[in-house]
Amino acid sequence: MHRRAMQPRTDWPSQLDRAGVTYHSLDGGYWREDAAYEFSQAQVDCLDSATASLHRLCIEAVERIIREDRFADLRIPEHSRPRIIDSYERQEPSLYGRFDFWYDGVGSPKLLEYNADTPTSLVEAAVGQWEWWRETCPEADQFNCLHERLIDQWRVIRRWASTDVLHLVCLDGSDEDRQTVTYLADTANQAGWHVQTLPIEQIGWEPRKQRFMDHRNEPISTLFKLYPWEWMCEDAFAAELSRSSMLVLEPAWKQVLSHKGLLALLWEWYPDHPNLLPAFFSGPGDCAAYVRKPFWSREGANISIVNGDQVLTTAGPYDAQLSVYQQYVPLPVFERWHPVIGSWVVGDEPAGMGIREDRGLIHGNHSRFVPHFVVNDEPAARGGIGS
Repeated sequence: MHRRAMQPRTDWPSQLDRAGVTYHSLDGGYWREDAAYEFSQAQVDCLDSATASLHRLCIEAVERIIREDRFADLRIPEHSRPRIIDSYERQEPSLYGRFDFWYDGVGSPKLLEYNADTPTSLVEAAVGQWEWWRETCPEADQFNCLHERLIDQWRVIRRWASTDVLHLVCLDGSDEDRQTVTYLADTANQAGWHVQTLPIEQIGWEPRKQRFMDHRNEPISTLFKLYPWEWMCEDAFAAELSRSSMLVLEPAWKQVLSHKGLLALLWEWYPDHPNLLPAFFSGPGDCAAYVRKPFWSREGANISIVNGDQVLTTAGPYDAQLSVYQQYVPLPVFERWHPVIGSWVVGDEPAGMGIREDRGLIHGNHSRFVPHFVVNDEPAARGGIGS
């Protein structure tokens, strides 16, 4: 694993605009292609294996949380629990998720967190870096079959739906969220869905028909929402979710996997697993250095790293929440940059990776996306690992 200096494409901003990564220059340059990370095929195989293994553990964890009634540990409200249980027992399908890994190319990947409900950085991972690789270093390879896997999984989900109409929603104020929904709508359309995109604020409830409706007063039968379950459960229409037959993606059972407390439960049930770090609910345990993460924090907000007398803390709106404590492992350093691997799951299969890096040790909104390529003597065909 190496960080390589690269020559940026002359017209890369316009190319990214066409690919849908319209937010490439936010925060002083979110997308960077003056560098790229090089991996060997063995390292990609290692990340692929870790992703598959952790995905299986997470599915088992949902069942154990339900069977052992561990909802209280996660502070999941009682009114939300029946929906989670029903969603899991019905085996409602999932579209995608993203594991964030510590990885230096030598040791085993370590799970930092699981973005199971509303993961972003998808368009740049699936399309932006694919176009960059094809034009910049096609003699190499890339761990990226996200686009094809998403289309295939949308076909699987269609078998669950009562109609072929799919609504996709997000908050109206985020360009990244809108572009993510637009991209997912395109992949769903290629899978045969008739898609409608709209802001989540334009969804309403029709009490007489007991149905959610869109802004055109059309019923919503299948909904993809780039909007967290914990927010939905507190919204004005939360009670109506249980009355509706609407299929929701991500499904309600993913709510327990998007919770930082999952890290503590995984360590309790699978101690010494090679891809896990020690994590606890009540405090740092015997960890000499640790990271404190609020249960529902997002985008690096309200994270604290405690390493002896050194304390590093980020601001944000989640500080009043209960927290999980995870062993601190310093992020690897490549030319003063600290990368985190985002390893994607689509359906039940690993589907590729994206890399974000930061000068600091806590990643957040301002961390930048950097593409990658894989050195392989026999480049894989488009559609498999390295495609």
